[in-house]
Amino acid sequence: MARPKKQKSVYRKIVLSLIGVIGVCLLIAGSYAGYLHQKAMSALHKISAAEYQAPQRQETEHQVPKEEFEIENISENDLKPVTFLFAGVDNREGSGGTMNTDVMMIATLNPKTRSASLLSIPRDLKITPAGQSSHKANYFYAHNYIQNKATAMAETKQLFGDLFHIPIDYMVLINFDGFRQAVDAVGGLDIDVDMDMRYNDTADGTHINLNKGPQHLDGKQTLDFVRYRKSNDGTGPSSDFDRNRRQQQVLSQMLDKLTSLNGIGQWGDMLDIIGNNVKTDIPEDQLKRWLLNFKQMKPDATNMLTVEGDWKSPFVYWNKEELTQAMDALYSNLNLKPKHKIDLGKHLGLYTKPSN
Repeated sequence: MARPKKQKSVYRKIVLSLIGVIGVCLLIAGSYAGYLHQKAMSALHKISAAEYQAPQRQETEHQVPKEEFEIENISENDLKPVTFLFAGVDNREGSGGTMNTDVMMIATLNPKTRSASLLSIPRDLKITPAGQSSHKANYFYAHNYIQNKATAMAETKQLFGDLFHIPIDYMVLINFDGFRQAVDAVGGLDIDVDMDMRYNDTADGTHINLNKGPQHLDGKQTLDFVRYRKSNDGTGPSSDFDRNRRQQQVLSQMLDKLTSLNGIGQWGDMLDIIGNNVKTDIPEDQLKRWLLNFKQMKPDATNMLTVEGDWKSPFVYWNKEELTQAMDALYSNLNLKPKHKIDLGKHLGLYTKPSN
């Protein structure tokens, strides 16, 4: 059964909101002296955790052989384009401690053109690495983490870089429990719940029990509100339109709450949440430089790339033509021009629409 075209994952919204929170909090904290500056530096230190700083492959500047691309000349004075692999992990209490990634995104940032492009990877996308059996996209980081925590990010970047034929410089891991904590830190949100929501899953620790109507929600309830998809007691399913509207309602309130934070204690708590729930292999010194150059790094435009997906249990398959267009946009944002036609379907689950 095909899933709706351009279906948006609720977790992608949460990831984007957390990325925004990180930037806003660190930027504001960076403008204060003393206590908040120390908090900001402590958060950066935690984010760039030593245990994730595995030795980087020294084959080239990037993870993908440069012979595949012609690299456009840019001034050395310009900040270089960079590629991130973002991954969100639902590692909240009661979830069983799984490290499966509920969402993954490839993001390119070009400071010269002040532009960013993001491609969301479905968690159920079929991936068949060379010499291996097929797995869903959300399997690989967890597998690498179990094998060796210190090299998990490096191995995952290498795998997805090879699969998509794109240089991936850094990986950023976000724990969705940080979203719950962030809502609690701002005192909760006043939400008009649009329907009764009931869902229980003992396997992953999900227990949603919300009644229709205006009410004040804490962090756990807010996360339930934006995650809700279907009921298992007859109260009814939720459409994509309903979920998107909920996400916008929550994100709008969160932004209002963040701009109204007016105490050192509140900003300090938020920085602690960021430091404890975001991990990356970006070196600490690099994070500090980016913070100092935030105005130059911040994109003026963000291109959200969409690829149609087809659900054929247990995997999602991507439309090949739309994926090719999306990858061309990512390559362009990195000033890369493939020297030859790249076969994206060799290890990814793709399909081609029949011609009319």
